[in-house]
Amino acid sequence: MKLDTLWKQDLPGYRGQAQAPAGKVDVAVVGGGFCGLSAALALARRGANVAVLEACDDVAAQASGRNGGHVNNGLAVDYAGLAARVGTVQARAWYQTYDAAVDTVESVIRQEAIECDFVRHGKLKLATRAAHYDALSRSCEQLLRDGVDPDIEMLDAARVRAEVDSDAFHGGLLYKKSAQMHMGRFALGLAQAAQRHGARIYLNTPLQRLERIGSGHAHRLHTPSGVVQADQVLLATGISRHGSYGSLGWIRRRIVPIGSFIVATEPLGRARAQALLAGRRTYVTTGNLHYYFRLSPDDRLIFGGRARFAVSSPQSDAKSGAILRQGLMQVFPQLADVAIDYCWGGLVDMTQDRLPHAGERDGVYYAMGYSGHGTQMSVHMGQIMSRVLAGDADANPWRGRDWPAIPGHVGPPWFLPAVGLYFKLKDMLS
Repeated sequence: MKLDTLWKQDLPGYRGQAQAPAGKVDVAVVGGGFCGLSAALALARRGANVAVLEACDDVAAQASGRNGGHVNNGLAVDYAGLAARVGTVQARAWYQTYDAAVDTVESVIRQEAIECDFVRHGKLKLATRAAHYDALSRSCEQLLRDGVDPDIEMLDAARVRAEVDSDAFHGGLLYKKSAQMHMGRFALGLAQAAQRHGARIYLNTPLQRLERIGSGHAHRLHTPSGVVQADQVLLATGISRHGSYGSLGWIRRRIVPIGSFIVATEPLGRARAQALLAGRRTYVTTGNLHYYFRLSPDDRLIFGGRARFAVSSPQSDAKSGAILRQGLMQVFPQLADVAIDYCWGGLVDMTQDRLPHAGERDGVYYAMGYSGHGTQMSVHMGQIMSRVLAGDADANPWRGRDWPAIPGHVGPPWFLPAVGLYFKLKDMLS
């Protein structure tokens, strides 16, 4: 079992710029994940002089390239609960932003001819308990009644069993707009497209300090290899792992990095894979500590979940892989003879309300906190923030939102084990 992501296997790394970052640019983008690369592409298409500063040695080296390969619509929170809190109009708009985000991913792939196995087979949210099925059914009814998403459908246990070879589920809610893709190929193609349109991408270039120039948006960005002066700055990174960036240390108190872990089996063969998951959709189970899975184009089962409330590291990934193997056996006991080829982990930047946050503070623009639904939303918000930087503030669907600090969160997330126990207890009692 390799402690590495499947998405980087047999794929060349992106090289980036050979020279050190220096001089003046129109926009400096901090972060070379999907959001930063998407923004750089959109800005460069408009003729802007763009520099992307990425701390790691490859693009999409963190959450963007270390996930399960899902491109799903639907909110990370319950629609009915959100509508009760913020109103039907706002909840509908945010839900449909995720629909638009999946469309944005597909549009970028087609416009830039990125070969990344993108397909729309839908997402099936699987009820692990009868009560969960009832809750999904109520949610489906409200989404249809409010005119939010006509492309959803409840599947009873028999219909789910016909396409998911497991006795673990009581039915499910089908979201027909959802998609999936190869994350590594998409990241490489996105970076190459941004570069082709004129953006410069600097790897191994962590931001050490932001220095504001005057009272506007201009800043100097200090890195170990050079200083860049930018008329505008976009933070498009999971900032919870990095430094305080001067006046933006407040963001660290508003995002909690939570580990998410994934295993990929050996190839099952087409017949066995098809018998296991006939719909070849993306699948996610209900519950706070849920699983998510799909098939790869070469017929591996890619199976992930919150195996442990810990950050990713080789030791942590190995422990999580063993836990995920147990979960996989509970769902698909017929795969007991199948080897695990890959195991990896990544960080999900979770916000308290599990919704993204994007805007401007102290002259710096930001978009982050995708809370486990970042593949499509990060790409979408990269495109959106390029419009915001051009003066279209109303383009931002998350504008004007309060973002209170998480109580007790002032550094490393010491409380994660307690959070894990809390969610386990909730799932046991639900």
